[in-house]
Amino acid sequence: MSGAASDLICLGAVAGAYGVRGEVRLKSFCAVPEAIAQYGPLTTEDGRSFDVTLTRPISGAYAARLSGVTTKEAADALKGARLHVSRDRMPPPDDEEYYHADLIGVAVFDTGGVRIGEIKAVQDHGAGDILEVSRPGLPELLVPFTRATVPTIDLEADRIIIDPPDEDA
Repeated sequence: MSGAASDLICLGAVAGAYGVRGEVRLKSFCAVPEAIAQYGPLTTEDGRSFDVTLTRPISGAYAARLSGVTTKEAADALKGARLHVSRDRMPPPDDEEYYHADLIGVAVFDTGGVRIGEIKAVQDHGAGDILEVSRPGLPELLVPFTRATVPTIDLEADRIIIDPPDEDA
């Protein structure tokens, strides 16, 4: 795992404008959602930097002010922007905790040692994390990120072992 992407940790994403005065709807990916405002300036993929001020919790997100964003149009233009922080400003993850960025691109094997593919994305739709595994010539495999389904994660060896659910069931 190398490259600039692994040096950045995605802390959240702008879901669109909130109101007409430049606030945004901000989805936090932090374990403690309000912590997103405590890491100092956050950076977009295109290099823009914003200080974040949370104004109030809203359904599934926060209303927030981003420095320099003062109009609804400017807030709308940021929809979909992912906000990152440099890895060196983050605490190390605890045992059996992983930054999603560290899992992307890791090879995936089944319990018999057969390579299945690699992690394409980590999704969270509210009921827990889901690993999206890309498989050459096959549809993506969605795997619950649980100890039962993902018994082994060895980032040093760049491999994850999964016990995938039976696709015919």
